[in-house]
Parts: sequence; C-alpha cells; structure tokens
Amino acid sequence: MSYVECFDAPLSMSWRATAPAAVVDRGESPLAQRLRGMGSSLFWATQLLSVPRREAIYALYAFCREIEDIARGGASPTVKRTLLSNWRSQIASLYAGQPQHCLTRALCDGVGLYGLRSADFLGVIDGREMDVPSGIKAPSLPELDLYCERVAVAPAQLSMRIFGEESSAGERLARELGRALQLTLILRDLRKDAERQRLYLPRELLRTHGILTVVPNRVLAEPTLAAVCRDLASIAESHYAAAAKTIATCPRQSVRPAAVLLAIYRTLLHQLLAQGWKDLGDPVRVSTRRKLLLVFRHGWTGR
Repeated sequence: MSYVECFDAPLSMSWRATAPAAVVDRGESPLAQRLRGMGSSLFWATQLLSVPRREAIYALYAFCREIEDIARGGASPTVKRTLLSNWRSQIASLYAGQPQHCLTRALCDGVGLYGLRSADFLGVIDGREMDVPSGIKAPSLPELDLYCERVAVAPAQLSMRIFGEESSAGERLARELGRALQLTLILRDLRKDAERQRLYLPRELLRTHGILTVVPNRVLAEPTLAAVCRDLASIAESHYAAAAKTIATCPRQSVRPAAVLLAIYRTLLHQLLAQGWKDLGDPVRVSTRRKLLLVFRHGWTGR
C-alpha cells in the first residue's frame, strides 16, 4: 500500500526486461498500454499531459514500483538493504550523467526536462527501507508522517515537477496530496497489509479507542476498529481540503492531473467511510465510469 498504488496496475515484466527508454518510437510504451487496459487512475489523469510529460510519469511509476517490490519481496532483510543500496548507486550514476539501469535511462529525459531532484528519488528508497526489518506495526503519528513524507510526498513532488508546477504552491500541494492519498490507501488496504504482517494505523489512535495490541489481525478484529479508521480518515480529509485549497491558487493547466487524482481518491475515502470498515474482505473501489466522470469534471471542464 503506497502512494504509487494510486496508479492501480502492477509493473509489467516486459518493462523491466526490455524497455530501454520511457518512450517508444511509435505509439504508447508497454506500461502505458497496460495502464490503459486496466483503466487505472494514473492512465486517466495523465491523458491531460503532453506525451513527454506522460512518459516521464510512467518512468517514475516504474521506478517506484521497482523499489516497492524490493521492500515487499521475500528476500532477507540483508539482501533487501543491499538491493536498495544498489539503487542509491543507480541514482548517483543517473545524476552523474551515466545511467546504467533501464529504468534510470528511462528517467533521464524527465530529470533533464523537468528538474527532477535526486533527493526525492532517494527519499522513495529511504521510505521503502522503513518497511524492510519486519514490516511496520502501529507506528507513532510522527513515524507515520515520516513514512508518508518519504513514500508519498517524495514521488508527489517529482510528479508535480513533471506536471509543470514547480512553484512553492506546487510543493505545498505535493505535501498535502501525498499524505492524503497515502492515508486513504492505508484505510483501503487494512486486510492486505495485515496479511503481510503490517499495520499502519497509528498507535495513538489505537490506544484512544482502547486497542492495546499491535498484532495486525487482532487489531482488525477489535470492535472499535471503525472508530480508529474514522479518526484517521478525518486527518486524511484535512489534507484533501488543504490540497484543494492550494490547487485553487495554481494555474489550472499544470495541476489538472493532480486535481483528477484528488477527486478520485477523495471519492474513495468517502466510499470507505460509507462502508464503515464492516467487511474488510469486500474491496472498496471507484468504478471506471466514475473515474471518467471525474476526469471530465476536474480535468477538461474545470477544477
């Protein structure tokens, strides 16, 4: 569960194995074709971008998924840390003008065209390393915020630069929207995360509602779970509200994809609240039809 999961589709093996660059000579990249076929939120939001910006986002997505797959994989913590360290070296090579990996070669154009910052890529890696030891279980609110800063805000900052919004308002938007999306995904993926022995609900909220255990499956069985989730949803909603307020101060052209993602995942949060976390085995999703309506409402026809 992560900010990049807002993009809904797994990274195709064909991208990892064969893609030498983000853009193919004619038509869509393999990843773009997969995203389109799955009706992902990323695909619909990026249709508002020029082709170079769109392909830069796809390359960023592929990088984030690669890093996440390392942290989630079945290797030992030592191996995972080694692989993540290798990716820090790959980022250093990219910024030295000598990209070695197919994904860093894919990122190269975006780095040059849109001023993507090395620190944000390294932040993504640092965030995923937080998941390595044995999975996060009931972090404190400051720890959860740091996790969101790294795994959600860092890619959001990269995304905003690709969208074309490099102002201080764009930075504020990335901070607020990244956190809002990440908290929404935490609330969506409680069961999936528990199966991986992870629990991202903050311990302060658990204790407020009388939950003392941090064993994921036990927490999910507690009668006050919904109250904890509503409290975290309230925090997420405050970030959505701040993000929407910031969007209103930015040029519409540069923040249309962000407005679409905000609308889709705020809708998801409201659907989760309506469902009330009563049946965690019943996935809550925004339909493709609803996504399309939100694209037209917040992308092409208005904010």
